[in-house]
Amino acid sequence: MAKCWAWKDELPAQELGVVGKHFGRWAALVAPRMLPPLYALTGRRGRADDFREAELTPVQLDVCEAVLGAGPSTGPELRALTGADKKHVDAAVVALQRQLVLTNAHVVEQRNGWGAIAVDLLARRWPQKKLPRADEAERTLALTVLASCGEISAADLGGALGWRVKHARETLDELVGRGEAKRADDGGLMLYR
Repeated sequence: MAKCWAWKDELPAQELGVVGKHFGRWAALVAPRMLPPLYALTGRRGRADDFREAELTPVQLDVCEAVLGAGPSTGPELRALTGADKKHVDAAVVALQRQLVLTNAHVVEQRNGWGAIAVDLLARRWPQKKLPRADEAERTLALTVLASCGEISAADLGGALGWRVKHARETLDELVGRGEAKRADDGGLMLYR
């Protein structure tokens, strides 16, 4: 656990990994090679200001504009820049990470207590030059999860990528149809290998 705790701060700071709440309310570590397929599913183009193309709340937009102008910023800095309260800024950061707009950049030491994580615009920190088509991106992501696990259910894939189970099942069935995966019924539970 100590190793993972250190990685969540060290890998983004060294630009060796992408860390943030990109799949839910937990911090996830993403290999940089997986960013193009993940980013392709956002429908945005990969520019630092492409958050303006997303459907954002006013607080989320203010947070993005603040980070665009000030660079990587911590929660307290974002509150000062936007004038929004902690609850709204924290909620905006989580939602923006889930949408692959923001990502963790590095830790900023504080006078008291734990360090604060500075977030940056994902598209600025990790520019995306060539993005795959959405269907290709989904297959790549599903195959990557499948290869790392060996055998999964649609619920496993959905949980790993934050997808609905129906969508995960359709993607896995497409892989079976393409000959890139196999399906087996395990007592009423459909598993994919």
